[in-house]
Amino acid sequence: MLKQHIPFHKYQGTGNDFVLIDQRVHQYLNHQDQALIAKICHRHFGIGADGLILLQQHESADFEMVYFNADGRESTMCGNGGRCIVAFAYHLGMFGQHCTFKAVDGLHEAKVNGNEVELRMIDVSQVEQHEKFYFLNTGSPHYVSFHSTLLEVDVFAQGRAIRYEDRFQPNGTNVNFVEITPEGLIVATYERGVENETLSCGTGVTAAALAYAINNPHLRNVKIQTKGGKLMVRFQPSSHGFDNIWLCGSAEKVFEGNYFC
Repeated sequence: MLKQHIPFHKYQGTGNDFVLIDQRVHQYLNHQDQALIAKICHRHFGIGADGLILLQQHESADFEMVYFNADGRESTMCGNGGRCIVAFAYHLGMFGQHCTFKAVDGLHEAKVNGNEVELRMIDVSQVEQHEKFYFLNTGSPHYVSFHSTLLEVDVFAQGRAIRYEDRFQPNGTNVNFVEITPEGLIVATYERGVENETLSCGTGVTAAALAYAINNPHLRNVKIQTKGGKLMVRFQPSSHGFDNIWLCGSAEKVFEGNYFC
C-alpha cells in the first residue's frame, strides 16, 4: 500500500522551529490529527519542531495561519511562528513586502525585508502586576518574572511548576524568566504544549518587553537576547495599555521535504 506523503517546509525564527504545510489546494491535516501532528513534531520519530503551522486560504486576508503545539493540540497565537509563516508565504510568492493574515487571535499585518520579518501583535490592554511577577496576554498567556541573573534559574523545573499552578488552570500558562542588561533583556521561556524550554518565544519576549516598560514609561522599543538569537519589540504606550506592538527579527528556511505516513 502506498503511503500518503505530506510536502512540508521547515523554518526557524531565532531557534524557535516549525513545520509549515501549504494547504491552499490540498488539505493534508486537520484538527482531528492530533496524534499525527505530535508525531511529525517529535524530535526522534518525526521531523522535529516546536510546533506545526498550516497555511490556508482566507477570504479577506492574504492567508490564514492555523497553529498547533508540539503536543498536537491547536493552540493560541505563536509570535515566532507567525513570523515564520510570513517568510514562508513570501517565498511562495503570495505577496510583495507587506501582508495581512488571520490567526486565532485576530488579524495581523507583517512586513518582510530580506530575512527580517516584522509582525504586528495584538494590542494589550491589561497587565497584571503581582508582588513577584507580571501576567499578561500577548496572543498567548504569559507569566513574567525578573531576576538578577538567569544563571540561578532552573528554567525547566521552575517553569514547569509555575505552568501547572492552580491559579493558571485549566489551560496553564507560558513562563518567562528575565534578566535586565545594559543592552536590553535576556529572556528564557518555558512553553506549554512543548513542555520544555524553547530557544525563543515570540509572544513571550513581547510579554517581557511590555512588563519591563511598565516601570520604564519612556521606552518605545526593547532589544531582546534569547538562546536562539536577537529580537526587538516596538510598541506605543496608551491610556489603556500598549498599542502598535511589533515583534521583529529573523525568520529563515531550514529545509523542505516530504513526510510519509
